[in-house]
Amino acid sequence: MALRPEATLDKFLDRGAGRLPGLIGIRFTEIAENRISAELDIRDELLAPNGYLHAATVIALADTACGYGCIAHLPLGAESFTTIELKTNFLGTARNGTLFCLATPAHLGRATQVWDAVVTDQANGRRIALFRCTQMVLWPRPT
Repeated sequence: MALRPEATLDKFLDRGAGRLPGLIGIRFTEIAENRISAELDIRDELLAPNGYLHAATVIALADTACGYGCIAHLPLGAESFTTIELKTNFLGTARNGTLFCLATPAHLGRATQVWDAVVTDQANGRRIALFRCTQMVLWPRPT
Protein backbone atom coordinates (compact mmCIF):
# COMPACT_ATOMS: atom_id res chain seq x y z
CA MET A 1 0.00 0.00 0.00
CA ALA A 2 1.29 3.40 -0.88
CA LEU A 3 0.86 6.54 1.16
CA ARG A 4 -2.51 8.08 0.32
CA PRO A 5 -2.10 11.42 -1.49
CA GLU A 6 -4.29 13.26 1.04
CA ALA A 7 -2.11 12.02 3.95
CA THR A 8 0.02 15.08 4.51
CA LEU A 9 1.48 16.36 7.76
CA ASP A 10 -0.58 19.57 7.44
CA LYS A 11 -3.83 17.59 7.27
CA PHE A 12 -2.90 15.39 10.24
CA LEU A 13 -1.63 18.12 12.60
CA ASP A 14 -5.04 18.95 14.10
CA ARG A 15 -6.67 15.54 13.60
CA GLY A 16 -6.48 14.72 17.32
CA ALA A 17 -7.74 18.08 18.62
CA GLY A 18 -10.37 17.55 21.30
CA ARG A 19 -9.64 13.81 21.42
CA LEU A 20 -7.11 11.79 23.43
CA PRO A 21 -4.10 12.56 21.16
CA GLY A 22 -4.73 16.29 21.46
CA LEU A 23 -5.59 16.15 25.14
CA ILE A 24 -2.28 14.55 26.09
CA GLY A 25 -0.28 16.68 23.63
CA ILE A 26 0.88 14.32 20.88
CA ARG A 27 2.57 16.23 18.02
CA PHE A 28 3.20 14.64 14.64
CA THR A 29 6.54 15.50 13.06
CA GLU A 30 6.53 13.36 9.91
CA ILE A 31 4.05 11.52 7.73
CA ALA A 32 5.76 9.75 4.86
CA GLU A 33 5.50 6.49 2.98
CA ASN A 34 6.07 3.66 5.48
CA ARG A 35 7.04 6.07 8.27
CA ILE A 36 5.18 8.16 10.86
CA SER A 37 6.86 10.04 13.70
CA ALA A 38 5.46 11.88 16.69
CA GLU A 39 6.58 13.53 19.93
CA LEU A 40 5.11 13.98 23.37
CA ASP A 41 6.42 16.24 26.12
CA ILE A 42 6.41 14.51 29.50
CA ARG A 43 4.52 16.45 32.17
CA ASP A 44 3.34 15.62 35.66
CA GLU A 45 -0.18 14.73 34.48
CA LEU A 46 1.26 11.92 32.32
CA LEU A 47 3.14 10.24 35.17
CA ALA A 48 1.96 7.38 37.35
CA PRO A 49 1.51 7.97 41.11
CA ASN A 50 5.05 6.58 41.63
CA GLY A 51 6.50 9.54 39.69
CA TYR A 52 7.54 7.59 36.61
CA LEU A 53 6.03 7.67 33.14
CA HIS A 54 2.62 5.97 33.10
CA ALA A 55 2.48 2.92 30.82
CA ALA A 56 -0.78 4.17 29.31
CA THR A 57 0.97 7.37 28.21
CA VAL A 58 3.54 5.39 26.23
CA ILE A 59 0.84 3.15 24.75
CA ALA A 60 -1.28 6.16 23.75
CA LEU A 61 1.67 7.71 21.89
CA ALA A 62 2.63 4.49 20.10
CA ASP A 63 -0.93 3.43 19.29
CA THR A 64 -1.80 6.88 17.96
CA ALA A 65 1.30 6.96 15.73
CA CYS A 66 0.49 3.50 14.38
CA GLY A 67 -3.17 4.46 13.92
CA TYR A 68 -2.25 7.55 11.93
CA GLY A 69 0.08 5.37 9.88
CA CYS A 70 -2.79 3.01 9.16
CA ILE A 71 -5.07 5.87 8.12
CA ALA A 72 -2.37 7.25 5.84
CA HIS A 73 -1.89 3.85 4.18
CA LEU A 74 -5.48 2.57 3.91
CA PRO A 75 -6.28 0.81 0.65
CA LEU A 76 -8.35 2.89 -1.76
CA GLY A 77 -12.04 2.49 -0.96
CA ALA A 78 -11.51 1.52 2.67
CA GLU A 79 -13.43 3.64 5.20
CA SER A 80 -11.32 3.37 8.33
CA PHE A 81 -9.73 0.86 10.71
CA THR A 82 -9.94 -0.45 14.25
CA THR A 83 -7.22 -1.88 16.46
CA ILE A 84 -7.76 -5.58 17.11
CA GLU A 85 -4.56 -6.39 19.02
CA LEU A 86 -1.67 -4.56 20.63
CA LYS A 87 1.40 -5.46 22.64
CA THR A 88 4.03 -3.38 24.37
CA ASN A 89 7.41 -4.32 25.79
CA PHE A 90 8.65 -1.68 28.23
CA LEU A 91 12.43 -1.32 28.32
CA GLY A 92 12.84 1.83 30.39
CA THR A 93 11.10 4.91 31.70
CA ALA A 94 11.50 8.65 32.00
CA ARG A 95 10.37 11.41 34.33
CA ASN A 96 10.85 14.45 32.13
CA GLY A 97 11.83 15.53 28.64
CA THR A 98 10.25 14.51 25.36
CA LEU A 99 9.31 11.11 24.02
CA PHE A 100 9.88 10.36 20.33
CA CYS A 101 7.93 7.66 18.50
CA LEU A 102 8.70 6.17 15.11
CA ALA A 103 6.03 3.90 13.60
CA THR A 104 6.61 1.68 10.56
CA PRO A 105 4.46 -0.97 8.89
CA ALA A 106 5.33 -4.66 9.10
CA HIS A 107 2.34 -5.62 6.89
CA LEU A 108 0.00 -3.52 4.75
CA GLY A 109 -2.82 -5.76 3.55
CA ARG A 110 -6.39 -5.25 2.36
CA ALA A 111 -7.91 -6.83 5.49
CA THR A 112 -5.29 -6.07 8.13
CA GLN A 113 -2.25 -3.93 8.78
CA VAL A 114 0.48 -4.62 11.33
CA TRP A 115 2.46 -1.65 12.66
CA ASP A 116 5.54 -1.47 14.85
CA ALA A 117 6.61 1.53 16.90
CA VAL A 118 9.71 2.35 18.91
CA VAL A 119 9.34 4.94 21.67
CA THR A 120 12.56 6.59 22.80
CA ASP A 121 13.73 9.30 25.16
CA GLN A 122 14.48 12.06 22.66
CA ALA A 123 17.34 13.54 24.70
CA ASN A 124 19.50 10.42 24.77
CA GLY A 125 17.89 8.01 22.28
CA ARG A 126 17.33 5.39 24.98
CA ARG A 127 14.51 3.00 24.13
CA ILE A 128 11.47 3.25 26.38
CA ALA A 129 9.20 0.74 24.63
CA LEU A 130 8.69 -1.54 21.65
CA PHE A 131 5.08 -1.65 20.44
CA ARG A 132 3.19 -3.73 17.87
CA CYS A 133 -0.45 -3.53 16.86
CA THR A 134 -2.73 -5.19 14.34
CA GLN A 135 -5.38 -3.08 12.63
CA MET A 136 -8.48 -4.42 10.89
CA VAL A 137 -9.29 -2.45 7.75
CA LEU A 138 -12.94 -1.39 7.64
CA TRP A 139 -14.77 -1.38 4.30
CA PRO A 140 -18.15 0.15 3.44
CA ARG A 141 -21.04 -2.22 4.02
CA PRO A 142 -23.07 -3.12 0.96
CA THR A 143 -26.40 -1.34 0.85
